[in-house]
Amino acid sequence: MAASIEQLLSLLSGLEEPIEELRSLKTATLTLPLSTLAESLPALRLDVIFRLMASPDREQVNLCVAILERFLQALEPIHIAQTYKEDLQRGLYHPDDSVKLLSISQVGRIVESSEAITEILNNLELLKQIIMCIGGDKISVAREAIKSLSKISRSTSGLDVLFGSNLLASLKAVMAVSDVVRYRVYELIVEISSMSAESLSFCANSGILSQLLDELTGPDVLVRVTCTEMITTLASTHHGRQYLAQQGIIDRISNMILGADSDPFSGFYLPGLVKFFGNLAVMDSPQQICEHYPAFLQKVFDMAEGHETTMIGVAVDTLGIMGSTVEGKQVLQKTGPRFNNVFKRIGHHAKNAPTELRVRCLDSIASLLSLPEDHHTEDLLAMSENWFTCLSNQPMDLFRSIATQPFPELHCAALKVFTGNSLYLIQWPLSLRLKVAENKAVANQSWAQKQMIESPGFIEYIVDRTVDPDKDSKDTKFELVKALVNSKTVADVFGNQHYLRLRAYLRDGPYYVKAISTVAVEGAE
Repeated sequence: MAASIEQLLSLLSGLEEPIEELRSLKTATLTLPLSTLAESLPALRLDVIFRLMASPDREQVNLCVAILERFLQALEPIHIAQTYKEDLQRGLYHPDDSVKLLSISQVGRIVESSEAITEILNNLELLKQIIMCIGGDKISVAREAIKSLSKISRSTSGLDVLFGSNLLASLKAVMAVSDVVRYRVYELIVEISSMSAESLSFCANSGILSQLLDELTGPDVLVRVTCTEMITTLASTHHGRQYLAQQGIIDRISNMILGADSDPFSGFYLPGLVKFFGNLAVMDSPQQICEHYPAFLQKVFDMAEGHETTMIGVAVDTLGIMGSTVEGKQVLQKTGPRFNNVFKRIGHHAKNAPTELRVRCLDSIASLLSLPEDHHTEDLLAMSENWFTCLSNQPMDLFRSIATQPFPELHCAALKVFTGNSLYLIQWPLSLRLKVAENKAVANQSWAQKQMIESPGFIEYIVDRTVDPDKDSKDTKFELVKALVNSKTVADVFGNQHYLRLRAYLRDGPYYVKAISTVAVEGAE
């Protein structure tokens, strides 16, 4: 097969209509394993494929791209850089976006190699053209360019080239293409700034980061929204938070929250400001953030008690994230009756709101009621129990009624109030969501187990597999049983009979079906 590839390549050299041969070559390259291709390719030249890719014929271009993607995937980055660097550079000027994507992605591979990256860093013209690709019409090309430039910035030498040469002028020039392109560059700068304190220093000295921060309080409301999202990303790193504090950005955002009531357009950017502080509270210290910026928590409570569904959802998510830590729970507890009223309101929405908001409320409740087993102190257990009773006059009936409804998302969300591990808060950084996931909710707390055993029919519902309509429901029920069986107090609270039933359920698994035996009767058909 390797020989046939060599023959096909040689056949292509003199053809004016090479479509059929390109199709055959594509089939051959896709048939061979990469390891086999890798053995033969260093001895072959792909110049003819790069040359044929310059055609205006769309099918011919697509075939060449597919072939080269396969070939180049089998080659080491250093070989590509030394042999085909000029071909890749010419591809950046090609009118077809698929060719640009091929070239940029291969540059991305090269700069990930410590022995090959110098080949790219020494070619400022190639890097300049990648920067220009950020301003193109095709978002996929711009994204790939941002990804490759971000990879270049992972090394000090890459930072020196990108910010210490005339490439910085190219970066600023492409920002002038349009508002959309300007924010693509901001996205790149924030991504680079988030890597390390060193990379942030380069970005700050470039002036582009300061320009982004200035737009936070500009006249365009939609610009504020975009800026807030980017600044929140930067705040997810310790060095980023330090920089924002030094620049007075955290104080500025706090003032924006204070002035939101007098701004008729604050509904556009206020959710982002609240998420920003929610991020800070969990990444640093909920107590310090709420003490230094009291407007944040006050606004969250106001939003939760309001009537606008979007704002309620953001407030509920924020309280769930903040309350995922013991310190966050204690901060909320210190507000006394105010938080109890807010939590009661969340319970009301969990029962009566549209489905999406109900799920978010149940998710937040699970996070707020969770307690790691090494924090089962008398005070914290009493706090969790008190919050639980604030939700409804009959909170166990509330959750059981939701759990028995024929809607899987509600069914599972209600059960996860007992097990924890709910991950609906997808708009928050992964590091924050993982903190929520590490907690177990009320199933491992003795007061909740007493509520379960005292609720008529609840244990029977837990061990009844026939009421779970789908796989997700069965899996969630199984997690509840596992959490109960693994609890240190459940045997004493539930008693031996119920405890053994739970252990049998755990042993048999979530999908167990009891076999029904039949007896044959002589003469029966």
